[in-house]
Amino acid sequence: MAMSSFTKWLTDPSRNWLARKHCKAVSQRLRKYGLRYDDLYDPMYDLDIKEALARLPREIVDARNQRLKRAMDLSMKHDYLPEDLQVKKEAAEREALGALPLYQRTIP
Repeated sequence: MAMSSFTKWLTDPSRNWLARKHCKAVSQRLRKYGLRYDDLYDPMYDLDIKEALARLPREIVDARNQRLKRAMDLSMKHDYLPEDLQVKKEAAEREALGALPLYQRTIP
C-alpha cells in the first residue's frame, strides 16, 4: 500500500516538481508535432480514458484524431510542424477554451 501511494506521489505533476518538469519537457517536444500531452492517453490501455473520450463532443475527438494523424505523418517524414503554426494552433486552442493569450496575462 505504501508503494502505491509513493508511486502516485512520484507521478503526480501537481505534487512532485520532478513530474511537473518532466510533463513540461514532454509537452514542449509534443508541441513540435502539434500534439498536446493529453493526446498520449491510449483508450485501448485504460477503460476510463475510453469512456472519457466517448463522453466528449464529436468535434473534440475528431480534432484529437487529426492531431494524432498529423503527428504520425510528420514523424514518418522526420519533420516538425513549422514554428509559426505551433504558436497559431496554441493561440487558437486557448481562445476556444476561453483562456487569455499569454501576452495578456498578468502576474498577481
